[in-house]
Amino acid sequence: MSVRKLKPTTPGQRFRVVNEYDAITTDKPEKSLLAPIKRSGGRNNTGKMTMQYLGGGHKKKYRIIDFKRDKDGIPATVKTIEYDPNRSAFIALLVYADGEKRYIIAQAGLEVGQIVLSGDKVKPEIGCTMPLENIPMGSTISCIELRPGQGAVMVRSAGSFAQIVSKEGKYVSIKLPSGEIRLILATCKATIGVVSNSDHQLLVAGKAGRTRWLGRRPRVRATVKNPVDHPMGGGEAKATGGHPRSKNGIPAKGFKTRSKTKASNKHIVERRNTKK
Repeated sequence: MSVRKLKPTTPGQRFRVVNEYDAITTDKPEKSLLAPIKRSGGRNNTGKMTMQYLGGGHKKKYRIIDFKRDKDGIPATVKTIEYDPNRSAFIALLVYADGEKRYIIAQAGLEVGQIVLSGDKVKPEIGCTMPLENIPMGSTISCIELRPGQGAVMVRSAGSFAQIVSKEGKYVSIKLPSGEIRLILATCKATIGVVSNSDHQLLVAGKAGRTRWLGRRPRVRATVKNPVDHPMGGGEAKATGGHPRSKNGIPAKGFKTRSKTKASNKHIVERRNTKK
């Protein structure tokens, strides 16, 4: 995968950096795995805006992704590597030996024609899914479950990965992309490899219009709003706005919002790396 800087033929292209998409093998998705997406524009059922800075964007369809990988022991062939407008990572279309087709999150290095498996007795190769207890120490993993059978909920974005640190009884210690070390049940599944499209972080929109194509509206600074619209709004001239806080009045920048009595706190061995 690589990126390309466009020639400045227009002001909008002067700083734009685009993905080469050299890993993509087709631009036609599998129709049987598409679903419609209802767009809310950030409004609730009464028409009131409950989420700011959402709306517009190009029309798109959802790709149904198999996060559970529960077809154990049945070999699947990678048919295509595709772009997914709903996520930063690329996706891969698998065709199982029994004829069923499913989309999965593609790992870096996954190629068309490759055979992938899921289950207990599987070799730890790129794209294969297995319980954490069967994955060798120090392995790079992604698409991790938090509860057995739940399906992958962590480490799914482009270029992200986690690493197995140690195994302690029925738990496995995993170092997450944030730097947090967490205990996860050894029976939970994970996929071998780093999530694809690691160059996603290098992309530059180049112009405001491209951000609107993605469904994001302009983000307005809190200090320039009116007092009725934000706790940091109002004041004469360039007022500081006071202590940084959200629209609902919750302090930001250092204020801890995680509950001290949360049940899963006992599974966190080491907190994530925070800015000093």
